[in-house]
This record gives sequence, structure tokens and C-alpha cells, in this order.
Amino acid sequence: MFFKLFFLFTLIPVIELALLIEIGSKIGILNTVVIVILTAIIGAYMVRTEGMGVMYRIQQNMKDGMFPGEELISGAMILVAGALLLTPGFFTDIIGFLMVIPVSRKYIGNIIKKYIEKKMSNDEIHINRF
Repeated sequence: MFFKLFFLFTLIPVIELALLIEIGSKIGILNTVVIVILTAIIGAYMVRTEGMGVMYRIQQNMKDGMFPGEELISGAMILVAGALLLTPGFFTDIIGFLMVIPVSRKYIGNIIKKYIEKKMSNDEIHINRF
């Protein structure tokens, strides 16, 4: 757990800083800042659009009496994508865009589902039943 937190709060910002410096030196500071701002704006729009679609599908599934498992995973991924896309940097933007684009989100969602199923089969995740 310590390594994961170390990676999250130390290594990723260092990667972002290195990429910003490298790209800024190649294309210029102003162009780099404009790209970072544009990706945030475009990302926010995509997150809003995709999020509304997922909310609609969750409501439809609930209306039909089905558990919206895949939609909940998609919704969580879109939420994380929104945070990543609003964070200045290229590395987090790439990950955020991958999580908000439906095709890659489905692929990543399948990986997450398999991970959760594995943890549940190993009794590392417990579900409390009422």
C-alpha cells in the first residue's frame, strides 16, 4: 500500500513535470499552456457528455429491475477521468482520455471487473448481504 501511495503522490507529479518541461522546451511555453488548458476544457465537456449517458443507462437499468454493475464501473471511471483531465499535465490527460472514451473505457472496465472478481474469489473483498 505504501508503494502505491508513493507512486500516486510522488512519481506521477515528477513524470508530469518532466513531460511539461520537455514538451515546453520543444513547442514553447505558451503553446504548452494552451494545450493543457484546451485538454481540460475538452475533457470536461467529454466527461459531462459521457457522464450524462451513463446516468441515463443507470436509470434505465434500475427502471427495468436490473443491477447497473457495468454502468457503475463506467461512472466511477468517468469520475476519475474528470479529476485526471482537470489536473494539469500530459500523462494524466492521456489516462483520463482513455477512461472517458467509450471503447477504451469498456476495455479498462473489463480489466477492473476481472480484478474485482479475482479479489472476491480469494476472499479479499467481502460483500455484506442484508
